[in-house]
Amino acid sequence: MTYRIRFTKQAQKDVNKLTPKLQEKLKDILRNRIARHPHSGKALSGDLKGYYSVRLSLKDRIVYTVRENELLVLVVRAKTHYGE
Repeated sequence: MTYRIRFTKQAQKDVNKLTPKLQEKLKDILRNRIARHPHSGKALSGDLKGYYSVRLSLKDRIVYTVRENELLVLVVRAKTHYGE
């Protein structure tokens, strides 16, 4: 079973700021890992409980939530985790 991938406006802005190489890596991670196994990311806690994180680069993370009833992964951020 494959989940659909959607981006928030902020996540789309983040993607547009990534280098072409990181954009390709992001596509690969989304298609081959997250869309197939959305709960494989690191489950976040605290204010971000219900969200997952996957490393994109040394400083960048993909942060997303899973909507099981819609078979949808909503990417909320795709940029730096450690300030800019």
